[in-house]
Amino acid sequence: MTTQGTGPIAVFGATGQQGGAVVDALLGRGARVRALVRSPESDRARALADRGVELAAFRIGDPAPLEAAGAFYFMTPEANTPEETEQEAGLGTALVDAAVAARVPHVVFNSVSGAEHDSGVAHFASKGRVEAYLRQSGLRATMIRPTAFMESFAHVPMTVQDGVLVLKMPLPDGVGLKMVALRDIGTVAAALLLGAADVPGGAVEVVTDQLTGSQIAAAFGAHAGLPARYEALPLSAVTDAEDRAMFRWFALAATHPSDLAAVRAIEPGAWTLADWLRSTGWTAPADPARS
Repeated sequence: MTTQGTGPIAVFGATGQQGGAVVDALLGRGARVRALVRSPESDRARALADRGVELAAFRIGDPAPLEAAGAFYFMTPEANTPEETEQEAGLGTALVDAAVAARVPHVVFNSVSGAEHDSGVAHFASKGRVEAYLRQSGLRATMIRPTAFMESFAHVPMTVQDGVLVLKMPLPDGVGLKMVALRDIGTVAAALLLGAADVPGGAVEVVTDQLTGSQIAAAFGAHAGLPARYEALPLSAVTDAEDRAMFRWFALAATHPSDLAAVRAIEPGAWTLADWLRSTGWTAPADPARS
């Protein structure tokens, strides 16, 4: 297994959710972290500095903040329009060019599950373009491909009706939704960046649980101590075209087998949905019939 260099781990996207999880995991392992930020004086950047993170002002095309880095993690923002997808791909290729110029020994790109397929989802395809460019760069590179976030259930319609928890999603029942907690995106990335793990082929789908709609509802119900049921919504219920394409892909993605053991080999303590529910202290919405 090839380890990273001796310098700090450079992180682009450290003030966001996924990058922030990577920073948390790296600091938890005692690593030195250098956050590449556009505005070192921002509140989020200063909060990182207060935790001992080195801040480096970053401008697109400038390799200086990556010099002497032991490894480099980056992600690109989600794109929802043709213009945004071009901007995302442009940012990703510029970051790869900077890593090449700085001779970074190992780059970990936070992509998305589906980037390696013809998913029909625009912001998956743009990440696929960055993956291809990174592979052609000559750098030692690893792609991590997160699946649906468990944290997204905060935005999924869920009610309690006459003592029964009801979950609704535009996903046919019987289809296993691939999931991961943000925390485990961080733990997997950190292990790869620090040379504590490696993956064959230079890419890993970051999935720690896969459950059908009824199984997901049952997990939430069990946590809340309530009976539960699942109601599959039609895709037409999703008004945003990009979200509709994403849910269509989630159903198709179930036909591509997942290797949950691959992630647990990197992070044995990776969370299932039940673990995430316990750890976050999720509570069920109020039942109007009992209020």
